[in-house]
Amino acid sequence: MPRTGGQVLVDQLALHGAELAFCVPGESYLAVLDALHDAPIRLVTCRHEAAAANMAEAHGKLSGEPGICLVTRGPGATHASIGVHTAYQDSTPLILLIGQVGREMLEREAFQEIDYRRMFNPMAKWVAQIESPARIPELIARAFSVATAGRPGPVVLALPEDMLVEEVDVADARPYVRVRTHPGVAELEELGDLLERAERPFAIAGGGGWSTEAAADLLAFCEASELPVGTSFRCQDYVDNRSRVYAGHVGVGIDPPLARRIAESDLLLVVGARLGEITTGGYTLVEPPLPRQTLVHVHAGAEELGRVFQPVLPIHAGSTEFAAAALESCARREETPARRAWVEAAHADYLATLEPVWAPGKLNLSEAIRTLREQLPDDAILTNGAGNFAVWAHRFFPFRGYRGQLAPTSGAMGYGLPAAIAAKIAHPERTVVCIAGDGDFLMSGQELATAVREEAAVLVLVVDNGMYGTIRMHQEREYPGRVVGTALTNPEFAAFARSFGVHGEAVERTEDFAPALERALAAGRPALLHLRVDPEGITPQATLTALREGRAEPERMESA
Repeated sequence: MPRTGGQVLVDQLALHGAELAFCVPGESYLAVLDALHDAPIRLVTCRHEAAAANMAEAHGKLSGEPGICLVTRGPGATHASIGVHTAYQDSTPLILLIGQVGREMLEREAFQEIDYRRMFNPMAKWVAQIESPARIPELIARAFSVATAGRPGPVVLALPEDMLVEEVDVADARPYVRVRTHPGVAELEELGDLLERAERPFAIAGGGGWSTEAAADLLAFCEASELPVGTSFRCQDYVDNRSRVYAGHVGVGIDPPLARRIAESDLLLVVGARLGEITTGGYTLVEPPLPRQTLVHVHAGAEELGRVFQPVLPIHAGSTEFAAAALESCARREETPARRAWVEAAHADYLATLEPVWAPGKLNLSEAIRTLREQLPDDAILTNGAGNFAVWAHRFFPFRGYRGQLAPTSGAMGYGLPAAIAAKIAHPERTVVCIAGDGDFLMSGQELATAVREEAAVLVLVVDNGMYGTIRMHQEREYPGRVVGTALTNPEFAAFARSFGVHGEAVERTEDFAPALERALAAGRPALLHLRVDPEGITPQATLTALREGRAEPERMESA
């Protein structure tokens, strides 16, 4: 039967398994909105396109399937571009659908017209414009396949408005089948030989394309191989942090003993991670193009292998497929005193980083995070955007399983709250906590309205130090005392939250945090705790005064 292009499009999304979509509505894709009215797809309306794209990206992280985002042309697309960039850098499957001007108006700079092929080409796996409704089944199937094949990532499709209302008699596509890459037998045998000869091996897990099964398989493989394993930037939930082989977070502010351990390893097994700037400490822990360590690099994207580093053993395989095959093929290694000591020391160094540290002021964030980890269930999900505040969560909260962390490796501010809402919608049975800085939060704080409307009972912890802390830190280090552009004027965040119907409280002392947390978690609705912290405590290791004076703070200090 003839259908409009909008109806064909929505039918394809449902056929390929889409259950959720995030949008800000626009007149350029009214036909799609009309088709969604009767579709088995839950449509979440957001208050800003950046938030909608971030929600879709977070859903892609959680589900492993492409997150779906719909925005209108021009400003809608430019706002949503931040989520596309995050999906690209984080290797997250995402499909962004953009309303476009009518076909007869193209190339005239019509109202809100943009050439999306040129705009999104550097930050998407594939960008296209659907010119004929008859090709919608073909191109939507391709979008799902491209977004999930190899290194996952974003796809952008522009939808001319008149194409969406045109009727067409076209058959549906079949549900897409994900392309998967598996390691070869010879590669696994060579890996086994390298591991057997190594005295100080180390593994790093990260990147896209993981699953709960992959995380469990890799951990079992590392335990059987007596192999300490760390996680790349903001991928801490890929390995249960309680395991005896877990060695820590290879991210911003890396613990010095962990950095030395990676630098001194004689075999480095990297599974899924690209080994980007943050994970390599500015390409110093692992040096391109020929690392000091014997490098085994496992990655689903063939183009990534040898791109920056030349591995001794490149393995073109998805993380899920590699972890399963490696576990099946490995023989449990006989413990030696030296190897056992190497593993135990790595985990002991990690455990030491969890101890709270001294902080200036009345509210100690490291103590608050310890309370958080004691009160939250094992399957809780923590989200955050970007800023120095995130260092406390990354350092003091032990992640217990995949998928318990949603955070942008792209370093995008404003991500935490939209991600938390998407997570709570997808998993209403799980506790979801967003940790946000004051500058970070107000880039998406209006989405509290979305949380209330969708009955997504997230908890938001707003860490308020009255400034863009990361930039202030760099200012004090590079241009001591010459502070400009980083001070913030903030609202009373608890009152702001209550204006949306959200449970809101302010917390100013460490001892008040635990009872406030208990009340917030029991509220049965979205909740926000405004944590007022001393701006002097710029990181767990440093104060602003120390940075300004060019002196180092003690690495660990007695808890206040």
